[in-house]
Amino acid sequence: MAAPVSNVGISSGERSAFRCTSFQKKTRSRLIAIPGTRPSVQNGQLLVSTGVTSLDYLLGGGLAVGTVLLIEEDLYDSYSRMILKYFLAEGVVCRHELFVAAAQDNPNDILQELPAPILDDVAFPKPVEQPRLSCEPQDSLDAMKIAWRYQNLPKVQSALASSSRFGHYYDVSKTMEPEIRQAAKCHCFYFPDHPTQSSTTHSPMLQSYSALLKSLQEVIHREGFFIAAPMSKSRNILRVGLHSLGSVLWGDDLSCHDSPRHRHALTTFLYGLRALLRSSLSVAVVTIPSRLIQDSSLMGSITQLCDYAIALESFKGSERETNPLYKDYHGLLHVHQVPHLNCLASQLPDHKDLAFKLKRKQFTIERLHLPPDLSETVSRVSRGDLAGATAVASACGSGSSGAKHLDF
Repeated sequence: MAAPVSNVGISSGERSAFRCTSFQKKTRSRLIAIPGTRPSVQNGQLLVSTGVTSLDYLLGGGLAVGTVLLIEEDLYDSYSRMILKYFLAEGVVCRHELFVAAAQDNPNDILQELPAPILDDVAFPKPVEQPRLSCEPQDSLDAMKIAWRYQNLPKVQSALASSSRFGHYYDVSKTMEPEIRQAAKCHCFYFPDHPTQSSTTHSPMLQSYSALLKSLQEVIHREGFFIAAPMSKSRNILRVGLHSLGSVLWGDDLSCHDSPRHRHALTTFLYGLRALLRSSLSVAVVTIPSRLIQDSSLMGSITQLCDYAIALESFKGSERETNPLYKDYHGLLHVHQVPHLNCLASQLPDHKDLAFKLKRKQFTIERLHLPPDLSETVSRVSRGDLAGATAVASACGSGSSGAKHLDF
């Protein structure tokens, strides 16, 4: 057994250096504390809310900082535009900076249509009413409406929500007050206000996308959103909203021809966008009219260059709009891609059948549950099949009994 080393004659600095070993206590890495963000419980990535709590739940708790969310637009670009406005409204409430780019509508017009935040006491669910006595006639009437074979089944929870609240709630029937909207710092890029110049170099990126990427890079440099920038002031998040990329208004011909001339323009831009966001405290939401892009392989490349990818399928103009089975919903939502950041596997949603609906004040995403068909015709057919199956089983049973008797 080794003798203990005496500390007599050793200074405090030498004593601390002497006690240092290669073994250190494992501690959590210090994350950047920014309002409106929180670390992920799966991988510790810094997350921001999309403004839609049910969408945050599907994406693993929110959008990771430095990533891109791709939204494939619905038929009339009404619900995808609404999710974009939710994303920007959440940035205004959290005092994040905004960067909005569009080619059809002026970004200032999009900002004026942001939904108004609602109070916390309105967002909480209402208290459960006291149960009534079973002798009341209304209870017996409700019990008669439910078929006997569905009475003992557990109730299905269609709402998507996590135990911990993240983000805010908004009223789509009202617009945000100008005082709240003007408190946030916004950077706008309206493509008609940026005339492109003819270039002699054969660049795979269009002049519109090149000007957009250059403008975004200037904002990130000037406002200090780069991670490597000196922390001279408090850090913040830049929310980037890019509306309807790939459309004709951006000078792109992806939706005009089966073999477009600028085939790699959008993919080149997305590659540069993702590289720019990876090294900055920024997060982007991009909407693309995928229904107009005929090349499926090109659409697959666009999806792979984004981190998250969802598609909205609206019931407007289709036969499902008048179908009574889908009367409680306004469309379907498909989750095509979820990233696996700092882990080996991605956190995919455990439900494939998802639908969205727009209530009077709120946009929500729920599990798709069609009501059971309790028509009289189906009941009669089921009873007839059951009676026929019983008769066949009885005949087979008697025949087998006879055979056993002969063998005996």
